[in-house]
Amino acid sequence: MSDPDAPSKAVTQATQETRPTANAMRRALKRARDGVALDVTEAAVLLQARGEDLADLTASAARVRDAGLAAAGRPGVITYSKSVFIPLTRLCRDKCHYCTFVTVPGKLRRAGHGMFMSQDEVLDIARKGAALGCKEALITLGDKPEDRWPEAREWLDAHGYDDTIAYVRAISIRILEETGLLPHLNPGVLTWTDFQRLKPVAPSMGMMLETTAERLWSEPGMPHHGSPDKEPAVRLRVLEDAGRSSVPFTSGLLIGIGETYEERAESLFALRRVARSYHGVQELIIQNFRAKPDTAMRGMPDADLDDLVATVAVARHIMGPSGNLQAPPNLVDGEYARLIGAGIDDWGGVSPVTIDHVNPEKPWPRLEELAERSGAAGFELRERLCVYPEFVTRGEPWLDPRLLPHVRALADPRTGLAIADAPVTGRPWQEPDEGYVAASGRTDLHRTIDTEGRTSDRRDDFDEVYGDWEALREQAAPGMVPSRIDADVREALAVAAADPTRLTDDQALALLHADGPALDALCGIADDIRRSVVGDEVTYIVTRNINFTNVCYTGCRFCAFAQRRTDADAYTLSLDQVADRAAQAWDVGAVEVCMQGGIHPDLPGTAYFDIARAVKERVPGMHVHAFSPMEVVNGATRTGLSVREWLTAAKEAGLDSIPGTAAEILDDEVRWILTKGKLPAATWIEVIKTAHELGIRSSSTMMYGHVDQPRHWLGHLRTLAAIQQETGGFTEFVTLPFIHTNAPVYLAGIARPGPTARDNRAVTAMARVLLHPHIPNIQTSWVKLGTEGAAEMLRSGANDLGGTLMEETISRMAGSSYGSYKSVKDLVAVADAAGRPSRPRTTLYGTVPEERIRTAAASDGHLPELLPVLED
Repeated sequence: MSDPDAPSKAVTQATQETRPTANAMRRALKRARDGVALDVTEAAVLLQARGEDLADLTASAARVRDAGLAAAGRPGVITYSKSVFIPLTRLCRDKCHYCTFVTVPGKLRRAGHGMFMSQDEVLDIARKGAALGCKEALITLGDKPEDRWPEAREWLDAHGYDDTIAYVRAISIRILEETGLLPHLNPGVLTWTDFQRLKPVAPSMGMMLETTAERLWSEPGMPHHGSPDKEPAVRLRVLEDAGRSSVPFTSGLLIGIGETYEERAESLFALRRVARSYHGVQELIIQNFRAKPDTAMRGMPDADLDDLVATVAVARHIMGPSGNLQAPPNLVDGEYARLIGAGIDDWGGVSPVTIDHVNPEKPWPRLEELAERSGAAGFELRERLCVYPEFVTRGEPWLDPRLLPHVRALADPRTGLAIADAPVTGRPWQEPDEGYVAASGRTDLHRTIDTEGRTSDRRDDFDEVYGDWEALREQAAPGMVPSRIDADVREALAVAAADPTRLTDDQALALLHADGPALDALCGIADDIRRSVVGDEVTYIVTRNINFTNVCYTGCRFCAFAQRRTDADAYTLSLDQVADRAAQAWDVGAVEVCMQGGIHPDLPGTAYFDIARAVKERVPGMHVHAFSPMEVVNGATRTGLSVREWLTAAKEAGLDSIPGTAAEILDDEVRWILTKGKLPAATWIEVIKTAHELGIRSSSTMMYGHVDQPRHWLGHLRTLAAIQQETGGFTEFVTLPFIHTNAPVYLAGIARPGPTARDNRAVTAMARVLLHPHIPNIQTSWVKLGTEGAAEMLRSGANDLGGTLMEETISRMAGSSYGSYKSVKDLVAVADAAGRPSRPRTTLYGTVPEERIRTAAASDGHLPELLPVLED
């Protein structure tokens, strides 16, 4: 039989540490006083400060805090949020050894409760809070209870919710609309897609990191053993995804659960790294462990007050003056002055309506008492919202447009703090403007990019929207200069020539590094494979690119196309303008429009359906090739539909196929350097596979030559081949050399200046070799390589030139010098330069109707030179 006290014994043994020497303490205290950056070892020493040493440490921490408050424009202010605590469900799939919040279905039934709180129960609490001036609805719940408890799954099914997150989203909307409270969501571990689903309904979210000490999760008898959501790497990924998604996020530590002082210091530095990288951590909570009856850790001693005070002070030094630090006032037995003296600037949520359901034995202090005790320490108590003032004043992209009316109704526009006596009333929550937005901005950019260029080489929020450049530079350093390898290239060439499907990863990697005569031989082999599979004809398509908006706040660091709505080069096309451009393209022989745009915060999730429908109604015969996987996810999360449901609706609206863009490199090691907020590789794969299952075919792409290495190219190509073997849905593979000139990641000194000529030949040839026989069509990009470069790729395994485009804005904004369109004669000339015949094709590589060929020939496949500017 297991020992119920095993966790407390293991934890007690884990915390036995050697005290630091007096010299080590003196040195660390002096560095703290002098404002010198601490390292983990010094922080671990300071965590053990006691007596006079602790007084020295807290004094310097308080000075750091005071400097930050002065810089923020609120000197001498300590904040709190007036809230209600809503325990949406107390079921959880985890088994933390100290938790009394979580229960089991049988206990809920015996107490007369449902598996989840009903909407009426939630709204009753929220209304009571609104009546008393509360402005925050703290929604807390267990992690993914439906994964463990059939009763939870049955409740969700019975009430029409696919999962717990769907219910959280639905109840958040009702709270906003019917009470006016602002939801702050604590649903535990979230995926990147979960953040996209919940961001439109909650100004802020949170999840305690608790600790990065993996042994507390992995070893039997430790506090988090048996709890899948408490793995430190998983929780750090959640914090990073919150930052990537521009979600103001609360996190923090739970101290005294068995971590060593060094592990606690490492946890604080991990939080600082995330905060520095994404600027999205709005506050850290330093919470002290309190043992509770009927838990496995009931025999553990509580974290003592000195330990809490020291941790707050060290956290202040590590997070710096701009960090916001909170300590729950109901867990410190009235020792408010000591916590203020240690460097906190916030008391967290305090409720006049509900108890602290996580610590039900510890009542909230009365606000009058909290104000009095804060005042005695020299601080004015001021109310804030669940989202911190800094994020209120930043606005987009941190606050979704649908939430702005709710937040602005309660926030002081000057300070970002709460208006204490603001009426708390429900307001509508809905898709922006209930429809597609009107045209705006530089809608002639598709023409004037070639004649006038862009207004500046970077958007106005260059220093903020992409995250912290210095942190990114450290992360990207390994990819700046691709490593070279020693391998038997001759053996690899022989295998590639005999049977490319037998190439090992080591052999393929050797060929991706090939140069000189070996590269020439590789390109010859690739060209032979191309000839045997698709023949000598070079294909091309008469198509028009329509980029319907360039307003985007995703923060892709390689993208020079995206603009803020207020930037000089920003624009959005109306539906009529989109349809007009499609009609113009049809008139000059086009068989396809390729439509993509930025992730505009004002565009509803149904806007994509409207765009596809507008084109089909105007030009029924046009193939609509539109919406990258990122746009698909954006549309799905905005509408509350699943990816499958959204793609089905898009197909019904007129979508024929999707571009396999937004892939970049399908390796998150590279993706999270290239982009702050774009979808992870796994989500890209999910969207593509789902589209293929629905009969919506796609292209596939790879953008290379930035912070990547050949090993990333190999992994990317292997992934695409595996998908194609499973679905058969890819029409082609498109090589996309990185255009560096105006790319933010290059301007910041992080990326390489695009691929070399060797890289382009090797990638094209190896795409042919590694994707054989699964993806027969390999496309090269004249936009990025020019005529001579594209012709060279046709001799290196490529068989397709892509499209006439008619307008091309994305690469031109990035600094491509090869123009924004090619005529049919231009594309034929490229094929001629490679010594090859050519023919037009459809999107799916079929035969083009004779009428389309004649129409394209009459106009040479491009728009009239004096095409009138479309009026807004």
